[in-house]
Amino acid sequence: MAARDDSLIRVTDLKKHYNKGAIRALDGVTVDINRGDVIVVIGPSGSGKSTFLRSLNLMEEPTGGSIVFDGVDITKKKIPNQQGTLVKLDIDKHRRKMGMVFQHFNLFPHMTVLENMTLAPIQVRGLSKAEAEEKAMALLERVGLADRASAYPIQLSGGQKQRVAIVRALAMEPEVMLFDEPTSALDPEMVGEVLEVMKQLANEGMTMVVVTHEMGFAREVGNRVLFMADGLLLEEGTPEELFGSPRHPRLQDFLSKVL
Repeated sequence: MAARDDSLIRVTDLKKHYNKGAIRALDGVTVDINRGDVIVVIGPSGSGKSTFLRSLNLMEEPTGGSIVFDGVDITKKKIPNQQGTLVKLDIDKHRRKMGMVFQHFNLFPHMTVLENMTLAPIQVRGLSKAEAEEKAMALLERVGLADRASAYPIQLSGGQKQRVAIVRALAMEPEVMLFDEPTSALDPEMVGEVLEVMKQLANEGMTMVVVTHEMGFAREVGNRVLFMADGLLLEEGTPEELFGSPRHPRLQDFLSKVL
């Protein structure tokens, strides 16, 4: 695919092998993620979707290939500084620009919702407690949870916890949000409230990469859909193209089972 000037993440020939290459979780994935894209990644279980997503912020260390994020190849141990001298890559600095939301909410159980949300902005971004709390309350207001600021995670429903997990990631003001099957651990009646928050983010122009089994969300919200199987990116295109006239037999078979 031709590189575009607004490319935020450029993935080239990404590989992740285990057992000396016997297991190929990713086997040469190449894709450009542009600013404002809502990329939805679909495919059968074990296709490499989550490995791909977790590789984007090096939660999974790739075996090969490159990931250029904001102009920096984050797969390199050392990168040139402004003077051209090679210095150690500060991966944490780049991770701060990537919000990550998992299947399970990963909230600290001994902290209130507000404390969960302000911890990283205070400790990592250096915000004052008052400033962090003001931003956190504004975000909680956006997702209808301002009245739950002093509650503990155990007092929240699954859908509420996931909404808190999303705005906690947003509190770091990331450039891109990565979602790893964010609704798969939820009861069916709670899925809609989480997808609604994600739709709102997409409408506001947030760059998002979403691994999901929610085909309705993929069709309605994604501007590009990636279909993966066996560690390979087998087909990509608009929702209309992939769902309306799928070309690859594996995609045709997959859609016949999930739609």
